[in-house]
Amino acid sequence: MIDGMALSDIFSNLQILIRWSHVLVGILWLGNLYVLNSLIAPLRNAAGAQLENTANSALMLRALNWIRWSALLTVMLGVTLLVMTYFYVPGAGLGPSGMFLDGRSMSSRALWIFFGMAVAMVMFFNVWFVAEPALKKLLLGRAASQEISFLRRRTVGSIRAAMILSGPMLFGMLAPAHYGAINFASVLAAMILGSLVLWGLARI
Repeated sequence: MIDGMALSDIFSNLQILIRWSHVLVGILWLGNLYVLNSLIAPLRNAAGAQLENTANSALMLRALNWIRWSALLTVMLGVTLLVMTYFYVPGAGLGPSGMFLDGRSMSSRALWIFFGMAVAMVMFFNVWFVAEPALKKLLLGRAASQEISFLRRRTVGSIRAAMILSGPMLFGMLAPAHYGAINFASVLAAMILGSLVLWGLARI
């Protein structure tokens, strides 16, 4: 018999809808970020301005737009989900929930989420305010000849940094439900191992 109770709780249904949307647009963000990195890396040593006048430019600009807006939407949905999960109690209103507090201290689950969100915000800032202006200036032919080399290095470095940081970020997002405990050693391991795995992939 199918349980009809799942449809009677509006808050729970809204929360799972936002969680699903958060994961979906997060996949779009990271997927396009990985693709853009794999497109930029083989071209980073290319000489001349012809790089900005090929079909690759249109493809990279399209990928960049997907990255920017999916990153923004991922962050917005993530903050909404954070409030709904950790700072709202159905029937009681806004305030720390049982998920946020473990006695009088912040729960391990909440600490992992805040770790993941902190890394995600660095990635977001990197994409919006470092990589995007530099790459768009290159692809639209607005860069002066003396700054092309610098902008290419900046673009490749910032996109690669965002990709590498996605490793520890994803660990921080998955750990609350699948790992639990948190201490300095586990955070350090997440940072090092997660970064190393994505650093290796970024160099392929």
